[in-house]
Amino acid sequence: MTVSSSSLNTLRAASLGLATILLAACASKPMVPYTTDAAPQVLLPVSRAGIEDQRGRFREVVCAIMEHHGPELPHYRPCDQVLVRLGEEPPGTGAPVNLGTARRKLVAAFVPGVGWECIEDWMNYQSEFKEHIGQFAYESHILEVDGLSGTDNNARQIRDTIIEQASELEPKSLVLIGYSKGAPDILTAIVDFPEIRPYVAAVVSVAGAVGGSPLAYDATEGQLDLLRHAPEANCSAGDGKGVESLRPAVRQDWLNENPLPDEIPYYSLVTYPLPDRVSSILKTTHKKLSLIDPRNDSQVIFYDQVIPGSTLMGYLNADHWAAAVPIAEEHPFIGRHFVDKNDFPRTAIAEAVMRFVEEDLAKK
Repeated sequence: MTVSSSSLNTLRAASLGLATILLAACASKPMVPYTTDAAPQVLLPVSRAGIEDQRGRFREVVCAIMEHHGPELPHYRPCDQVLVRLGEEPPGTGAPVNLGTARRKLVAAFVPGVGWECIEDWMNYQSEFKEHIGQFAYESHILEVDGLSGTDNNARQIRDTIIEQASELEPKSLVLIGYSKGAPDILTAIVDFPEIRPYVAAVVSVAGAVGGSPLAYDATEGQLDLLRHAPEANCSAGDGKGVESLRPAVRQDWLNENPLPDEIPYYSLVTYPLPDRVSSILKTTHKKLSLIDPRNDSQVIFYDQVIPGSTLMGYLNADHWAAAVPIAEEHPFIGRHFVDKNDFPRTAIAEAVMRFVEEDLAKK
């Protein structure tokens, strides 16, 4: 049987929404279950929580990049539409931003989130990010992990890949960038496998599920496994712990029991979309998470995206997918009807992350 292009696009859209819409069931019950087993927690302003607030300088870097490239950038827009000002943002430094060739050899190693392995064959990640930052001598690649497995399994995969590539790596050259579940996968690898630390220059969380997501309490591994049956999906069943490892109790217990090694600098870039910047297909989960806190990106609440002791770079005016997943460009039908807020200057942000990290590392 031949499937028409429009039918295939519809099936793809349904598959993309599966991991989010299924999580929105049972909204009448508490999203976070009552328990006395959780580690004690507090919610503090970043100035009282050991976070270095560098939003002002990151804004200067982003704005300089946007102005330098202008409308030739994909999804170009004024800088103030890219970053959200939250509270009183500290001022920038006023220092010039290097917009030329990188002054230090750095390799951006991107660790994706849940389900990426299942849909990567119809994403154009390489051309969007790799080519753009490559023109400034930043190397980049995707560090492959199981799309449906837990953090322990994926941490081992991260470790194995880095060790396999060790002969080609310079010391302190890897910038590990974790998107969504990729962030806790990286943190687990850093803690569990000290042999990789000599190669790691920095760790960056982008919309990272550092503290997990309450949506994971309603989800089951069986629901997530349905992604394997999406059109053109090519992913394994994994170890059956992908959802479990995103539950806030699991993530908070892990953070409580595993202090991060202080020889590596950490950075956090948070997604904090204005209400009109959430794609239609993500509005259900955004609304559900809003029962706890409306300041979410449809998958993760803003304060759960910050690595303890990290440098806070900024708040992106983007939902969870718009920050890192280029869907609409490759699949206009899906973009028009489902993922309709996917337009975001991701290439500019990728460049800004690398330039900001390079500049900050030079001070250490």
